[in-house]
Amino acid sequence: MFWWLYYADSPTQNFTQLPLILWLQGGPGASGCGYGNFEEIGPLDADLKARKTTWLQAASLLFVDNPVGTGYSYVNDSLAYATDLSMVASDMMVVLREFFKSKVEFQTIPFYIFSESYGGKMAAAIALEVHKAVQAGTIKCNFHGVALGDSWISPLDSVLAWGPYLYSTSFLDDQGLKEVTTAAKKILNAMNTGAFKLATLLWDKAEDIIEKNTNGVNFYNILTPDSTKDTALSSAATETTPFLRLFQRHVKNQINDKLSDLMNGPIRKKLKIIPDHVKWGGQSTGVFMNMAEDFMKNAIDIVDSLLEANVNVTVYNGQLDLIVPTIGQEAWLRKLKWPKLKEFNALKWQPLYTCPKCTETAAFYKSYCNLSFFWILKAGHMVPADQGDMALKMLRMVTQQKQ
Repeated sequence: MFWWLYYADSPTQNFTQLPLILWLQGGPGASGCGYGNFEEIGPLDADLKARKTTWLQAASLLFVDNPVGTGYSYVNDSLAYATDLSMVASDMMVVLREFFKSKVEFQTIPFYIFSESYGGKMAAAIALEVHKAVQAGTIKCNFHGVALGDSWISPLDSVLAWGPYLYSTSFLDDQGLKEVTTAAKKILNAMNTGAFKLATLLWDKAEDIIEKNTNGVNFYNILTPDSTKDTALSSAATETTPFLRLFQRHVKNQINDKLSDLMNGPIRKKLKIIPDHVKWGGQSTGVFMNMAEDFMKNAIDIVDSLLEANVNVTVYNGQLDLIVPTIGQEAWLRKLKWPKLKEFNALKWQPLYTCPKCTETAAFYKSYCNLSFFWILKAGHMVPADQGDMALKMLRMVTQQKQ
């Protein structure tokens, strides 16, 4: 498994005074070392130009290409692919134990896990394992909490929110709403009978229905054009390999030609440690396919376990995200068994601004005990890419840094 560490680069503070953040990308099969690093929060963008809103201003960053087979991580045996969340967490714990053993300077620094999309589901499971390991004394780190961004914690709640969200934003008419709702109910029925692989396939069909009814709305930001259409597979290929189109739509678009050329060219050359037979992102199809059974399962109970263990949990979501709509996130939050949920729900949210002199509302926020929620305005699925200033402010709030 491949990991990439940046030491915090603050003009006023040494890295020892700032937290360490592990960033987990989604997919499963999307590369944090590639996409999260060069497209979202790293010091350089895909043109290798300095990013003004890099998170390095406020934290050291650890990117890990996971599950194994993602990005520069690779397997030599197809049986080594992770097939469920517990395997993903188990593999990551091996990496984290070794990381904190070899980088002793980070053992006492506040450690957080931030994530996006399917990475949120993985982050919840990994956070719980880290917490248990800290309690048992089997890992040396100063774990402070987890942040779940536009996360695939409850796939069903996201799917059931697609119709209402698109209808309320004028992307569906009455007939379209009826068709999307019918498709969502088929997924619900499959989930209720434990047919999780079938639910994943029905999810693909529901997306087709949405694309036809909305003239190809972008699932990742409803107000921007969809750039993934050119990667669609032919119907013949889709019939023989039903999960490939899902991979194309939700992982391949994060391995775009420009980023792929960068990672398999200049970056690979600079790193000097990538084996000759490994192509960046070359095995991510295998990652996605092997997780197909697990894909639609929810992780609400894991979030409950984190809250019960008094681990700090932050949920954040982009207003313009369709694949994981904010109303779907709110729906699974209401299902938590956390005893303090009633008090959390009773709170009014507070407006947030990106700077002291700014007058435009950039987000809303509320927090009670160890649960926080950020509603990020004008952002899609990739919050830091769409609203870099607000994402950086949120990071500082979550890690309790002075603004």
